[in-house]
Amino acid sequence: MKMKADLTEIRNKTVTVSDYIERLEGDFRGKFLTRKENYQLRQEAVNRLRQFTREYFVVAFSAEWCKDCAANIPVLAIISEVTGLEVRVFGGLKKDSLSKTRKWRVPPSPPEVETFGVDKIPLIIVFDAEGNEVGRIVENPKEPTLEEELLKIILGEKNQS
Repeated sequence: MKMKADLTEIRNKTVTVSDYIERLEGDFRGKFLTRKENYQLRQEAVNRLRQFTREYFVVAFSAEWCKDCAANIPVLAIISEVTGLEVRVFGGLKKDSLSKTRKWRVPPSPPEVETFGVDKIPLIIVFDAEGNEVGRIVENPKEPTLEEELLKIILGEKNQS
């Protein structure tokens, strides 16, 4: 299900990926920062991504307790820092163990978990500058690296337009 999003509204309701990591506490913050410090970007993919950073916008749904988030959100932060790609995060997702019909407890999870149909996290959504969804990465990239998967999504959308 491809979404159309109001990017201004998303900016108002989210934090940058770097701010998200900085605001984490305790061991969770340590895991995210360790991953960020130790990850080596695939330079060729990053160099190609730089060409498109003004045309695309990335939104991620994350929770500090999620191991796939701890693996991928720090990589998004590096990609953002190195390329200038804007990456915003809806954080603090909590499972709703009291409900058989709802996966996420809202609040503290943002209501956007329902708007965007978040099932598994991290959910990374790529939008074009007009707010049209062009692709999603659920939990982990299909390509060898996250930067390569982002590039594949963008190039695929470019070839369709």
